[in-house]
Amino acid sequence: QCVLVDIEGTTTSISFVKDELFPFVRQHLREFLDRTWTVAETQADIESIRQQAITDACGDATVFPGAAEAAATIKDSVCAWVAAQMDADRKIGALKQLQGHMWREAYATGAVRGHLYDDVLPALLAWKQAGLRVCVYSSGSEEAQRLLFGHSVAGDLTAHFSGFFDTRVGAKVEPSSYSAIAAALSLPSSAIVFATDMPGEARAAAAAGLRAVLAVRPGNAPLQAADAAAFPTVTTLLDLPL
Repeated sequence: QCVLVDIEGTTTSISFVKDELFPFVRQHLREFLDRTWTVAETQADIESIRQQAITDACGDATVFPGAAEAAATIKDSVCAWVAAQMDADRKIGALKQLQGHMWREAYATGAVRGHLYDDVLPALLAWKQAGLRVCVYSSGSEEAQRLLFGHSVAGDLTAHFSGFFDTRVGAKVEPSSYSAIAAALSLPSSAIVFATDMPGEARAAAAAGLRAVLAVRPGNAPLQAADAAAFPTVTTLLDLPL
C-alpha cells in the first residue's frame, strides 16, 4: 500500500504558504533576479516563463520581451508576470519552478522553515512501521516539496518519503494524473490512499480508483455537505483510514 499526501492544507497550514512562502517571492523577486541574472538556472526559468506567456497569448511572441532585449525590461516583465500568476493562483510549472529556486535559498539560510502539523511526523513514523510507502503529490515543484520537508520545523523528513510528484505528472483535478502516479509506483490504484483538503482533487483521485480522504485543518475552506458525505474526513493524519 501507499499513502499519497497533498501538502497545503493537509500536512502544512495554508497560512504558511499564503503568509510566508508567497510573500517572500513577491518581496525578493527583483533582488533575486538582479543577483542571479547571469546564472544559467535563472535564465532557464525566464525562458520557461517566456514560453508560458506566449502559449497563454495563443502564440503571440510580442507579449513578452525576447532574450536580446534590455535586462531591465525583461526583469520588469518577469516581475509583472509572476505577480499576475500568483494573483490568479495559477498552478503552472514555469511559476512553480522559479518560486522553488527562490525558496531553496530561503530554506538554506534559515529565513524560512517548513511548517508541519504536529501529527505529521508521528503519522510518518506509524506508516513506516506498518510497512507503507509514503509519497507526496503537490502543485508545488518537486524541489519545493523536498525543501519544505527537508527544512521543516521537525527537521529533515525527506527520508520518510518514497517519491515526490508535481504537476509534471498532470493537473491535480485530472483523473489521469492519479493513474500516472499509480503506474509510476507500479501499484493498483486501489492500493493508494490519497489525503487532500481539496474536494476537486479527491473526486479526480476517486475517479482513477484511489481511496480519497479529505483533510479538515484549521484555516481550510469549509467543506460542502455533499463533499463531506462523499469522502471520509480526518482532522489528523493519524486517523487516516488505511
